[in-house]
Amino acid sequence: MRLDVIGAGAFGTGLAIAFAEGGIDVTLWARDIETFAGGESHRLPGHKLPMNIRTTDDLATCTAETAVFALPTQTLGGFLSANRLTAQTAISCAKGIDRATGLGPTSLIAAHIPQVAQLTGPSFAADIAKGLPTALTLACADDALGAHLQTALSTPALRIYRTTDVIGAELGGALKNVIAIAAGAVIGAGLGESARAALIARGFAEMTRYATEKGAQAETLTGLSGLGDLILTCGSEQSRNFRFGLALARGETLPEGTTVEGLHTARQLSESAADTPIADTVAALADGKLDITGALDHLLNRPLKPE
Repeated sequence: MRLDVIGAGAFGTGLAIAFAEGGIDVTLWARDIETFAGGESHRLPGHKLPMNIRTTDDLATCTAETAVFALPTQTLGGFLSANRLTAQTAISCAKGIDRATGLGPTSLIAAHIPQVAQLTGPSFAADIAKGLPTALTLACADDALGAHLQTALSTPALRIYRTTDVIGAELGGALKNVIAIAAGAVIGAGLGESARAALIARGFAEMTRYATEKGAQAETLTGLSGLGDLILTCGSEQSRNFRFGLALARGETLPEGTTVEGLHTARQLSESAADTPIADTVAALADGKLDITGALDHLLNRPLKPE
């Protein structure tokens, strides 16, 4: 099998390494060929690229039938509109909601490529690149295509499960980033582990409520793409969203150019009529409408109700 991976950030590079070590010939594209100086991606330093990864900054050389898109949600639509690819099947790794259109990544891709799937779940790029055991969910409305991709992309260390609930898998990946920001803020403000546990539990309820209202299956949210990813990103500083929450609470900033998908998603939800108090609070905190004390009061002073 040949595979194009579009985007040589940390996650795209980690996946490219895993797929290549599983026997797939991979073309890994970056905007700048200097990304690959020294035989590795500077976005994932310390991980040499296997020999069967071909690196490029020329999209014309990306001619595989299947392409994996490891691009941020907020740039994905513009990239697809500006560039023509020959792939017939696309796999999105983006976790978010496009602010310009309100669409998820698979809908953005479907306007350009006929067959689309979503790859998501609890995973850090470095773990994948190291070959550490990782399980992901592949969501594809066409179950036969999903089964084919599941078999082709799974490796001894990268175990892929599949579902036809694209909405649930997509929203699970997007919404957990919002809760991860809130969890980071809880820890950054010194509120303790009990508060973080409560935030995760109530955040999961908020995720499930919102996603099922949008047509997701509730059981999808209890799987890898929802609860699994939520647990990972709410408990580790490897998560950029968690680090962003820490920084917010401490009055600090992340390095310029850091992608924080959860912030865009929180703003999208806060502008809707949905019942998303945690997302609303995250957006207000990030936009300076609340400080950490006000954010805490906003959540703790909500009316008491049954769980």
